[in-house]
Parts: sequence; C-alpha cells; structure tokens
Amino acid sequence: MQKLTNKEEEIMHILWKLKKAFVKEVQAEITEDQPHYNTLSTIIRNLEEKGFVGHNAFGNTHQYYPIISLEAYSKKYIKTAIDNYFNSSYKNMVSFFAKEEKISAAELREILAMIENPKEEEK
Repeated sequence: MQKLTNKEEEIMHILWKLKKAFVKEVQAEITEDQPHYNTLSTIIRNLEEKGFVGHNAFGNTHQYYPIISLEAYSKKYIKTAIDNYFNSSYKNMVSFFAKEEKISAAELREILAMIENPKEEEK
C-alpha cells in the first residue's frame, strides 16, 4: 500500500465519508483550496491506479468508491509513524502525548482499563 499525498488523503477521507460519489460531489465537500474539476478527476483516477478507489460507470460518468478502508489505511500508517517517530515504541508515543498535554491522566487510566479488560470493551 502506497503512502498518499496530502490532497489524495483529503479526497480519500471524503470518499470514506460519502461511501460513493461522483467527482462533483467530492468537489463540493472540499472547502479550502478547491481544485479545478479536471484536476480533481485526475487525482481520483490516480487513486484508482494506486488501488485505493474503484468506480461504477454510468455512460461517460463515473461514480467512485473506496476499495481500501479507512481502518486498513490508518493501521498501516499509524504503525509507520510510530516506527519512524517513536522508535517503534507505543510507550514513547503515549509518553510524548502525555508530555505535550494532549492526553490526560483520566484518558490514560481508560486506556489501561481497556488493555487490562479487553473483553469489557466489546460489550
């Protein structure tokens, strides 16, 4: 699975949200720096070539849908980020967020409870 550019990732998030969409529908979801229709169409076709997106044809119009799930993509690239930025250590990652005050002690206790009682989370 290839890493996506920021714009490709933005478009994938839109497709994950919409489940399936025509280029114009994707374009309508982009609020800042909206690309021209043809540019957006090219980006979506590139995503298709990379294996992230499929399409259904309706004459000359294509409705696109994600092939790769958000969960699968997230899992792959969170692991890569942890490997690259935290020396493959989840402990280093959590401690980084704690030091940056991005996670509270209460949230850490919740995470610890989830680790200690994984079956409780499934209920």
